[in-house]
Amino acid sequence: MTDKAEVVVFWVFAIPLIMSALGVIIARNPVYAAMSLVAAFFCMAGVYVLLTAHLIAFLQILVYAGAIMVLFLFVIMLLSLSDEDLGVPRMRAMQVIGALGAVGVVALVVRAVAQAGVQPMRSVNPETFGTVKEVGRILFRDYLLPFEATSVLLLVAIVGAVIVAKQKV
Repeated sequence: MTDKAEVVVFWVFAIPLIMSALGVIIARNPVYAAMSLVAAFFCMAGVYVLLTAHLIAFLQILVYAGAIMVLFLFVIMLLSLSDEDLGVPRMRAMQVIGALGAVGVVALVVRAVAQAGVQPMRSVNPETFGTVKEVGRILFRDYLLPFEATSVLLLVAIVGAVIVAKQKV
């Protein structure tokens, strides 16, 4: 794909991604927020495809837009909140501070990118980039410790959830 076409396709995915992410934050109804999150996941998968990370794009759709969001929607439906339960929308001080913090982080990232410029990628073999074999090799060779630390963290979270759930019964 040419550079101009890539930029156009990027913006075709980026603008709806930003809009749906804002929809997650702004929506008062949890079902609308969850559906906006699904749209954001699909747009993010499109950006991954542009980066030739097809495995991550596929996993994004399969795991997040599929399994995780179905779980979220089941929990939201079980809560069965009505509009009266949601209350009157209020602007709290922490929301204002959070919005200012987000603007500050974006400003720092833009400044850092502007100063550093675009860095060329490390030597990457285009035939194997993004394949399951290559991702697995890098994950278990270069990032084994963070991968295992994440596994232990998830195990502790599951055990903690089981203990908290047992105490309530």
